[in-house]
Amino acid sequence: MFRRTFIAFAAAASLTSAAYAGGHSKDIVDTAVGAGDFTTLVAAVQAAGLVDTLKGEGPFTVFAPNDAAFAALPAGTVEDLLKPENKDKLVSILTYHVVPGKVMSTDLSNGMKAATVQGGEVTIMTEGGVSVNDAKVLAADIEADNGVIHVIDKVILPE
Repeated sequence: MFRRTFIAFAAAASLTSAAYAGGHSKDIVDTAVGAGDFTTLVAAVQAAGLVDTLKGEGPFTVFAPNDAAFAALPAGTVEDLLKPENKDKLVSILTYHVVPGKVMSTDLSNGMKAATVQGGEVTIMTEGGVSVNDAKVLAADIEADNGVIHVIDKVILPE
Protein backbone atom coordinates (compact mmCIF):
# COMPACT_ATOMS: atom_id res chain seq x y z
CA MET A 1 0.00 0.00 0.00
CA PHE A 2 2.77 2.44 0.97
CA ARG A 3 4.72 1.66 -2.20
CA ARG A 4 1.64 2.24 -4.39
CA THR A 5 0.83 5.52 -2.60
CA PHE A 6 4.43 6.70 -2.88
CA ILE A 7 4.63 5.81 -6.58
CA ALA A 8 1.38 7.68 -7.26
CA PHE A 9 2.68 10.64 -5.25
CA ALA A 10 6.00 10.64 -7.11
CA ALA A 11 4.24 10.48 -10.48
CA ALA A 12 1.96 13.37 -9.59
CA ALA A 13 4.93 15.33 -8.25
CA SER A 14 6.87 14.90 -11.46
CA LEU A 15 3.93 16.26 -13.45
CA THR A 16 3.46 19.28 -11.20
CA SER A 17 7.17 20.03 -10.90
CA ALA A 18 7.43 21.21 -14.48
CA ALA A 19 4.30 23.34 -14.08
CA TYR A 20 5.68 25.10 -11.01
CA ALA A 21 9.24 25.45 -12.23
CA GLY A 22 8.22 26.46 -15.72
CA GLY A 23 10.75 23.98 -17.06
CA HIS A 24 13.62 26.36 -16.21
CA SER A 25 16.37 25.94 -13.67
CA LYS A 26 16.52 28.94 -11.31
CA ASP A 27 17.38 29.50 -7.66
CA ILE A 28 14.73 28.83 -5.02
CA VAL A 29 13.48 32.43 -4.85
CA ASP A 30 13.21 32.84 -8.62
CA THR A 31 11.50 29.46 -8.90
CA ALA A 32 8.93 30.49 -6.28
CA VAL A 33 8.36 33.86 -7.97
CA GLY A 34 7.95 32.17 -11.35
CA ALA A 35 5.40 29.69 -10.00
CA GLY A 36 2.98 32.51 -9.20
CA ASP A 37 1.42 30.70 -6.22
CA PHE A 38 3.88 31.95 -3.60
CA THR A 39 3.35 35.72 -3.55
CA THR A 40 2.80 35.78 0.21
CA LEU A 41 5.79 33.53 0.88
CA VAL A 42 8.02 35.68 -1.33
CA ALA A 43 6.79 38.85 0.42
CA ALA A 44 7.54 37.24 3.79
CA VAL A 45 11.02 36.14 2.65
CA GLN A 46 11.68 39.73 1.53
CA ALA A 47 10.38 41.22 4.82
CA ALA A 48 12.54 38.77 6.79
CA GLY A 49 15.66 39.67 4.82
CA LEU A 50 16.16 36.08 3.64
CA VAL A 51 16.21 36.64 -0.13
CA ASP A 52 20.01 36.64 -0.43
CA THR A 53 20.26 33.53 1.76
CA LEU A 54 17.75 31.58 -0.36
CA LYS A 55 19.46 32.78 -3.52
CA GLY A 56 22.75 31.54 -2.06
CA GLU A 57 24.69 28.40 -2.85
CA GLY A 58 22.65 26.03 -0.66
CA PRO A 59 21.54 23.44 -1.20
CA PHE A 60 18.26 23.97 0.62
CA THR A 61 15.03 22.05 0.90
CA VAL A 62 12.07 24.39 1.31
CA PHE A 63 8.65 23.21 2.45
CA ALA A 64 6.85 26.11 0.79
CA PRO A 65 3.34 27.09 1.90
CA ASN A 66 1.33 28.28 -1.09
CA ASP A 67 -0.80 31.42 -1.01
CA ALA A 68 -3.87 29.44 0.09
CA ALA A 69 -1.91 28.20 3.13
CA PHE A 70 -1.15 31.76 4.22
CA ALA A 71 -4.75 32.82 3.51
CA ALA A 72 -5.96 30.10 5.89
CA LEU A 73 -4.16 31.72 8.85
CA PRO A 74 -6.31 33.80 11.21
CA ALA A 75 -7.19 37.24 9.85
CA GLY A 76 -4.40 39.77 10.33
CA THR A 77 -1.69 37.19 11.05
CA VAL A 78 0.28 37.69 7.85
CA GLU A 79 0.04 41.49 8.04
CA ASP A 80 1.23 41.34 11.65
CA LEU A 81 4.18 39.10 10.80
CA LEU A 82 5.28 41.42 7.99
CA LYS A 83 5.70 44.36 10.39
CA PRO A 84 9.37 45.28 11.05
CA GLU A 85 8.96 44.79 14.79
CA ASN A 86 8.01 41.12 14.20
CA LYS A 87 10.98 40.31 11.96
CA ASP A 88 12.57 37.85 14.44
CA LYS A 89 9.34 35.87 14.72
CA LEU A 90 8.93 35.87 10.93
CA VAL A 91 12.52 34.67 10.43
CA SER A 92 11.91 31.87 12.95
CA ILE A 93 8.74 30.72 11.16
CA LEU A 94 10.28 30.89 7.69
CA THR A 95 13.52 29.13 8.63
CA TYR A 96 11.42 26.38 10.23
CA HIS A 97 10.28 25.59 6.67
CA VAL A 98 13.88 25.10 5.46
CA VAL A 99 16.06 22.02 5.83
CA PRO A 100 19.76 22.14 4.94
CA GLY A 101 20.65 19.99 1.94
CA LYS A 102 18.63 18.77 -1.00
CA VAL A 103 16.01 16.28 0.23
CA MET A 104 14.04 14.75 -2.61
CA SER A 105 10.80 12.80 -2.13
CA THR A 106 12.71 9.55 -2.71
CA ASP A 107 14.81 10.38 0.37
CA LEU A 108 11.78 10.50 2.67
CA SER A 109 10.67 7.77 5.04
CA ASN A 110 7.72 7.46 7.39
CA GLY A 111 8.38 9.05 10.77
CA MET A 112 11.59 10.67 9.57
CA LYS A 113 12.77 13.69 11.57
CA ALA A 114 14.57 16.51 9.81
CA ALA A 115 16.47 19.33 11.51
CA THR A 116 15.44 22.75 10.22
CA VAL A 117 17.56 25.87 9.74
CA GLN A 118 15.50 27.42 12.58
CA GLY A 119 16.86 24.77 14.98
CA GLY A 120 13.71 22.73 15.49
CA GLU A 121 12.70 19.49 13.85
CA VAL A 122 9.91 18.58 11.46
CA THR A 123 8.40 15.12 11.20
CA ILE A 124 7.79 13.56 7.80
CA MET A 125 4.95 11.07 7.40
CA THR A 126 4.50 9.06 4.21
CA GLU A 127 1.45 6.92 4.97
CA GLY A 128 -1.74 8.07 3.30
CA GLY A 129 0.14 10.79 1.43
CA VAL A 130 3.21 12.75 2.40
CA SER A 131 3.04 15.35 5.14
CA VAL A 132 5.41 17.59 7.07
CA ASN A 133 4.16 17.95 10.63
CA ASP A 134 0.45 18.51 9.89
CA ALA A 135 0.90 20.06 6.43
CA LYS A 136 0.09 17.98 3.37
CA VAL A 137 2.62 17.98 0.53
CA LEU A 138 0.76 19.08 -2.61
CA ALA A 139 3.68 18.96 -5.07
CA ALA A 140 7.19 17.64 -4.54
CA ASP A 141 10.63 17.73 -6.10
CA ILE A 142 10.43 21.14 -7.74
CA GLU A 143 14.11 21.48 -8.46
CA ALA A 144 16.04 24.73 -8.35
CA ASP A 145 19.72 25.44 -8.97
CA ASN A 146 20.35 25.59 -5.23
CA GLY A 147 17.91 23.05 -3.84
CA VAL A 148 14.37 21.77 -4.01
CA ILE A 149 10.88 23.00 -3.14
CA HIS A 150 8.03 20.87 -1.81
CA VAL A 151 4.70 22.72 -1.84
CA ILE A 152 2.63 22.37 1.36
CA ASP A 153 -0.95 23.31 2.20
CA LYS A 154 -0.34 24.87 5.65
CA VAL A 155 2.09 27.19 7.35
CA ILE A 156 3.93 25.06 9.91
CA LEU A 157 4.89 26.73 13.18
CA PRO A 158 7.87 25.96 15.40
CA GLU A 159 7.04 24.75 18.89
